[in-house]
Amino acid sequence: MKKQLEEILAKALSEVDTAADEPTLKAAQVAYLGKKGALTAILRGMGGLTPEERPVIGALANEVREKIEAAVGAKLSDIKAKELEARLAKERVDITLPANSKKPGRLHPLSQVEKELSDIFVGMGFTIAEGPEVELAYNNFDALNAPADHPSRDFQDTFYISPEVLLRTQTSPVQIRAMQGKQPPIRIISPGRVYRCDEVDGTHSPMFHQLEGLVVGKDISLADLKGTLEQFAKIYFGEETRTRLRPHNFPFTEPSAEVDVSCFVCGGKGCRLCKGEGWIEILGAGMVHPHVLENCGIDPEIYSGFAFGVGLERVVMIKYGIDDMRHLYENDLRFLSQF
Repeated sequence: MKKQLEEILAKALSEVDTAADEPTLKAAQVAYLGKKGALTAILRGMGGLTPEERPVIGALANEVREKIEAAVGAKLSDIKAKELEARLAKERVDITLPANSKKPGRLHPLSQVEKELSDIFVGMGFTIAEGPEVELAYNNFDALNAPADHPSRDFQDTFYISPEVLLRTQTSPVQIRAMQGKQPPIRIISPGRVYRCDEVDGTHSPMFHQLEGLVVGKDISLADLKGTLEQFAKIYFGEETRTRLRPHNFPFTEPSAEVDVSCFVCGGKGCRLCKGEGWIEILGAGMVHPHVLENCGIDPEIYSGFAFGVGLERVVMIKYGIDDMRHLYENDLRFLSQF
């Protein structure tokens, strides 16, 4: 039996030493030290030994077990160390390589212009007012002196959700909400998205952006409107910029005007941008119609006001020389990264 134990030890140590991975090592351990292993079988046969042989063989069997367990433990540590070394080598990060840089984002040109214009008017004492894009037809039309038979109320021009609810066609309803909820003096601007049933082309879109302004108070005159717009034009387009008001018609203002600025490229001499005219149409404006004031509970005999509205897409296209509005909505980074 002593010889058998010596043979088991030799074979076990050999298999443990040649084990290439943990599963193979565990299999060898079970083969010799498990419940049905070779060493266990030897120990079960000790009942046939003499009383003198049992302690000798028992001590030798324990020594064999200890040596096998020690060899298994050492081999397992060696296998894990090699696996870790291989994993580290495989997952090695070359710290000498340049890092992946993250390009900083920037505001969309429409957002840039909206912020620039808002900053100018806030600096002139205006506050920013906001309102819902899904609006009541009353606020969008009736309160603004546009009766039921007005062309702009046609289903071909406006996105109606129901006969009394629609997507706002202008940011003017924000002015109505401001006047309904507050007595003068009022001085606000209302930037935001608006919607109209327009076909998509180089100068039209069913969704676009506006910035409108409203001032209501005592003794507000057309001179105040012109002075405000002249100040805005000089700040935004340059100190030499001049303004021109041409008569127009809007249902919510009386009198009304289209407002031009002298071309900031040629200074009014005529160029490609202004199409040789020396002037660029920039916005619409006028004195708030007395009916609009009455609709909002403001006495037109005591108060007067002016309003103006500018299309942000138009300003962006003029400022950056963009010839097709669709570029602003396509989200092509090659285009947007220029601004």
